[in-house]
Amino acid sequence: MAIHEFDLVITGAGPAGMTAALYGARALLSTVVLERGEPGGELLNTEYLENFISYPKVLGRDLAAKFAEHARQAGAEIREFINVEYVAKREDGFFETVCDNGDIYVSPSVIVTAGGTPVKLGIPGELEYAGRGVSYCAVCDANFFKQQHIAVVGGGDAAVEESGYLSNYGSKVTLIHRRNEFRASRILQQRLFENPKINVILDTVAEEVLGENGLMTGLRLRNVETGETSVLDATGLFVFVGFKPNTGIIRGHLEHDKMGYVITDSMTMMVPSVPGMFVAGDMRAQLTRQVTTAAGDGTTAAIAAEKYVKGFMEAKREQRSAQTSEFRAIAESHADTTGLAR
Repeated sequence: MAIHEFDLVITGAGPAGMTAALYGARALLSTVVLERGEPGGELLNTEYLENFISYPKVLGRDLAAKFAEHARQAGAEIREFINVEYVAKREDGFFETVCDNGDIYVSPSVIVTAGGTPVKLGIPGELEYAGRGVSYCAVCDANFFKQQHIAVVGGGDAAVEESGYLSNYGSKVTLIHRRNEFRASRILQQRLFENPKINVILDTVAEEVLGENGLMTGLRLRNVETGETSVLDATGLFVFVGFKPNTGIIRGHLEHDKMGYVITDSMTMMVPSVPGMFVAGDMRAQLTRQVTTAAGDGTTAAIAAEKYVKGFMEAKREQRSAQTSEFRAIAESHADTTGLAR
């Protein structure tokens, strides 16, 4: 076990975390980012981005590498393959970020950018065939489904965009959505409907993943309007129905919205009930979750953290000065009393 002291500790090296690290380091705060894997966050699960300003089309991994390089050049440390167990505020106002290897990072401020975990459908067969046909990451697993029929469940940007990506591998892609229209952006929907390899099934939910001999063979579906059931023959299922924010590492009272996202002060990204703790990126309750908004969150959180750290440390210095003066006065009084007694 080792104790590490920094001005600013950031959990998570996605776009929010790495942008926060850049601004923290440029503010001359000793800054460290703790990442459970490689830097990049959801960028690592994205083939191309087309909406990051100045990059009409860029590989997610390439953009992640540029983020990390920039943060490191500014002076931030990015420590990879470190699992954070929890973050808690001590009685003296400092935070402890405790890792599963026993190391503890102590800092006056923390920025939590732990992102989220893919939401599961919660249907029979989903867990049984996870990794045997069921996946939550197209970039990671598409290559295993060459020339196969792939099913996708979801109706947002991720589901629609990844269906197009998967069509480069599978012989056919069937996109299943429980509503009668998609939530995805118009440009993505346009590409979807123009893709001859993608079939769309609306007003329908997946009820069971079917399989035999340890591998997925199909998907039982139900039309929510008619109640009619059917079986879709498919050997792959990719699920994109949202993310659950990873708030479990935070010790202390948090306010959440109905989806479980952390409510922060919109001006500073600080958690109102935990001064000095900031939350940025996909964990935070907000209108949309994009790389650009995550970077903006990281910027705001780091600038606010700089101001907080300076105020916190100044208050600590004043407290120590007052204590020193008090001790000196007591000592002098004791000396005077001793002299009179003689």
